[in-house]
Amino acid sequence: MAPNEIVAPMLAKAVPGVPDPDSVAGGLAYEPKWDGFRGIVSFDGDDVEIGSRGAKPLTRYFPELVDAFARLLPVPCVLDGEIVIRAARSGQAHLDWEALSQRIHPAASRVEMLSRETPAMFVAFDLIEADGVSLLDQPFSERRAALERLVGELGDPIRLTRITRDVELARRWLEEFEGAGLDGVVAKPLAAPYSPGKRVMLKAKHHRTADVVALGYRIHASGSGVGSILLGLYDHEGRLRNVGGMSAFSNARRLELLDELAPYVERADDGGAVTGETERGRFSSGRDVSFVQLRPELVAEVRYDQLEGDRFRHTAQFERWRPDREPRSCTFEQIERPVAYDLDEVLGTGGVDS
Repeated sequence: MAPNEIVAPMLAKAVPGVPDPDSVAGGLAYEPKWDGFRGIVSFDGDDVEIGSRGAKPLTRYFPELVDAFARLLPVPCVLDGEIVIRAARSGQAHLDWEALSQRIHPAASRVEMLSRETPAMFVAFDLIEADGVSLLDQPFSERRAALERLVGELGDPIRLTRITRDVELARRWLEEFEGAGLDGVVAKPLAAPYSPGKRVMLKAKHHRTADVVALGYRIHASGSGVGSILLGLYDHEGRLRNVGGMSAFSNARRLELLDELAPYVERADDGGAVTGETERGRFSSGRDVSFVQLRPELVAEVRYDQLEGDRFRHTAQFERWRPDREPRSCTFEQIERPVAYDLDEVLGTGGVDS
């Protein structure tokens, strides 16, 4: 592997629940599923590069981590893990997705300020290369042992994720750790090599449904059909609040949605569609974020995992239209909130749980 070459991360496919260990040849190990920015850290002994799951490098946005990797890592290596931000909430530690999202900013001065005000940590869960030796072909059980030797005692801001082979404990993690802002549980085949870009791991996440009001839609980036639909819920004061969006429609479905939404398009006095603009996301620089406004009359049932503040943390998925539901009945009261759990308990010592 060339110095500072960024490897594509190994991925996970969704499963409905935490799988039994004997469902995969060689058995499974289980880890908490961290909900942050996936990061492949490449350290050549001098320089550090942080690659993301997509094409956007993360190096410039986390100078405090770049400094920590250069100071603390004992040998050149390539690590796989998650960048997260820890924050206190009601006396307990919690992952802070909003603070993490704000770290992606074009201004160097703001990046530097946020690196001091909301410093990130890196939770390591795999080792791809160590001291010039590639571990890609080694089974996960051996990579994990090497990872423990390399980073197990480094301390903040580099942490080692917890791991267990006890499926019942992993199922308890799925329920409990959500309260600390985590995203589920990942099951890793102990005998599997590291496979960049392939869905070798298994992930179990929470999925819930909610009835929401369709507020507007954006045209797909291709220029054909509906790309995403903005969603709203009524708060306790009767205000309709934007809570995120739903997307991932097929080509055919995008065109069908144009016809289904047409009767609800808000029209100006001249008959033209009313458009608005939402706040720009962290990766939206230069992208058109305008939307066609809809009258708040159409209710959809969507699948979601959890809320961060008053917004869906991830894009919701369409289930069905609900013509039987009144838009005013779509309130925040229907949203299930996980029981609070202290993030520091999740972080633990990064050891093996029996």
